[in-house]
Formats: sequence, structure tokens, C-alpha cells
Amino acid sequence: MSDLVTGDAVVLGLRPARVPSRALAFALDLFVYLTGYLVVSVGLLVATASLDEAAAAAVTVASFVLVLVGVPIAVETLSHGKSLGKLACGLRVVREDGGPIRFRHALVRGAMGVVELLATFGSVACIASLVSERGRRLGDVFAGTLVIRERVPGARVMPVPAPPPWLAGRFAGLDLSAVPDGLWLAVRQYLTRMNQLDPAIGAAMAAKLADELVLRTGAPPPAGVPAAAYLMAVVHERQSRDAARAFGRPQWQEHQQQGVAASLPYPAPVPYAAPAEAAAPVAPAAPPPEAAPVRPVGGSGFAPPS
Repeated sequence: MSDLVTGDAVVLGLRPARVPSRALAFALDLFVYLTGYLVVSVGLLVATASLDEAAAAAVTVASFVLVLVGVPIAVETLSHGKSLGKLACGLRVVREDGGPIRFRHALVRGAMGVVELLATFGSVACIASLVSERGRRLGDVFAGTLVIRERVPGARVMPVPAPPPWLAGRFAGLDLSAVPDGLWLAVRQYLTRMNQLDPAIGAAMAAKLADELVLRTGAPPPAGVPAAAYLMAVVHERQSRDAARAFGRPQWQEHQQQGVAASLPYPAPVPYAAPAEAAAPVAPAAPPPEAAPVRPVGGSGFAPPS
């Protein structure tokens, strides 16, 4: 089991890959890329035989950057963290919160890989991975990524529980750009293990995480929604947006299913009721005219049950 623990004492259910498996995956990738580079170089050598020495050198450098740097970045982006070597070794590159990587993550990893993998023959990457507790090289540190093992016998990553149906589309317009990956990780791990926690401790943790999300999003907490249900709905909204970006799923289908709930304004901030009293949504009080959303200061809009 992974020894990664969040700040709220929630164990992270991911298994980081270590140096031997990562080195084998990189060796397989390097063999494939070098073979492709040699084929491209031979073709360019024949095609640029009539060019002068400077033009031939420029074409050689461009082909090197394209095949050994550009292609790995494109492969990791399009495959969502799986190159040919990682696929063979059962590895995958993910964000620190466990989500799929994007182009900027692959770009940073590829740019740093030129220095720590190609220029130094992998020595810098090996030292950094051995020193790091999670086996990360410098490219992973700067990109905010982690290489994990996917093919682990008996390993099971618990899915995030689905939000209540009456919260569908409630947070479609929420701005999630300011929420850090560390907070997403803490929320996700809490939701997957909240049934294993003491009810009082779990309720207090849910209220704390929900308040952090409210502060980061800048929107007041919706009235009558339990903190745990709020976390489920916001995480589900973020997963839907990630899936739409990764797989090109049209968002208009979601909005059709969400209906009028997607366009409802956020209600005024009020303290959260105990889970026993919040089984059904409570009609929010009408907000004052021209009242801008106010971020809660000091006092929490989410209160654990007494």
C-alpha cells in the first residue's frame, strides 16, 4: 500500500513507481525514439544532399528536437500519461491529485527530460528519483506530476461517490481555477474513505474541506446542502470538465440534462444544518438586491453536527 498521507491523515491510494520500473520504461521508449530518429535522419540525409552545410545542420537539429523531444510530449499528452514503455511496464503519469495530465504537464516533463535524461544519460533523474520519497524526477517536481503503477495485483482505487441527484448541475458555473491540486487530493481521498471514519470526525473534516473550497471558489455555500454532498457535487463537476477536455465530450449534453438547475444563482451563505436535518434541500432565502457573492471570512458556512 502507498505510504502517501495527506494533511488530513487520509492515505493516498496510489502506488508510486520506483527507479527500476521507470528506467526500464525509459529504455524501451528511448529505443523506439532512437530507431525513429535514425530512420528520419537517413531520409533527411538523402533529401538534403543538395543543401549547404549550414542548412543541413539546421535540419538535423530540427529533426532531433522533433523526434526526441516533441514526439514524447505529444505521446504523453494524447495517451494521457502512457508512453509505449510505460504501457509495457504498467506505469502511468498522473497529476499529484491523481487526475489525468494535460499538455502543460507533458511539456514541462519533456523539457526537463532533455537535461536530466538525454544530456546527462539519466544520471540526474536517477539521483533525484532515489532521493525523492515518491520516486519523482525533477521534471515531475516542476510539472506537479507523479508516475504510478497501474498493474498492481489486488490494488483497488475507490471511486468518488456520486452526488445526490438534486444537486446535478448546481455548480456548473463555479470557477474552480483557483483550487490547488493539494486540496482536490484531500477532498477526493476523504470522499473515498468517509464511510471508514468516525461520524463526528468525518463531519468535522467535511466541513473544513468544504470551507476551503468555498474560500477558493469565491462563491457562498449553498443553503441546506450538507458539506459532504457539496464536496461530492463539486468533485463530480471537476471530473466532468476533465473528461470533456480529455475525451472531447460535448458539454451541451450535460447542460441539457441539468436543465434549469444549471442557471440557478447561488443562495445566500447560511450555516450548514446537521446531516439528519438536511436530508432534503431547503428552499434558500431570497438574496438581497444587487448583493455580490461574499467570501466567508472567519466564521464557517459549514458547521459539523453538534
